Amino acid sequence: MVTFVLAALVLIMIPGPDQALITRSALVGGRAGGLLTMLGGVLGLTVHATAAAFGLSALLLASTMAFMVLKIVGAVYLLWLGLMTLRSAYRSRKDETAVFTAQAPTRRLAYFRQGLLSNALNPKIALFFVTFLPQFLPADASAPWAQALLLSAVFAVLYLGWFSFYVLVIDRLARLLRRPRVKAGIEGVTGLILVGLALRLASAHQ
Repeated sequence: MVTFVLAALVLIMIPGPDQALITRSALVGGRAGGLLTMLGGVLGLTVHATAAAFGLSALLLASTMAFMVLKIVGAVYLLWLGLMTLRSAYRSRKDETAVFTAQAPTRRLAYFRQGLLSNALNPKIALFFVTFLPQFLPADASAPWAQALLLSAVFAVLYLGWFSFYVLVIDRLARLLRRPRVKAGIEGVTGLILVGLALRLASAHQ
């Protein structure tokens, strides 16, 4: 279990689409926006982790058509998020005299949805859980699915712990990070990361 926790923490802390989306949401929507994206993200991971535990992800990965459809939908969604973020970066850079604050609660559901869909529509996450979890399952386990669910729950708790801390750090630095030029730079990098991930996902193979 200790080995699993350490390996999972390293994987969670590696910069990726979750960190990019949570950073952007925390800047635009404040602490609530960042935490909602985090909750959506962990729910998306849980979908794949649960499916992997019961063998459903293996069926998905075995079906070329299902994998292709989910891959295309996920890539298109990431590409759309990336382009919207780049557009926001352009607007921020254009109006450097504006004062940016957290947005109103009416948009908060969108933060949760972005985190959920970006992970739930990514078949590479299904592939990750199918290949990662079995490495830590006891060979003589009487109920491997229960062990897999336990490891998935531990992974989710670690995810929530790390990104809760991350959002708090972003929130502490909010005055600096929400300056138009800084915000534009962060959103520009985030947008490029999301577009790059979308292209990488679109070209992925089973």
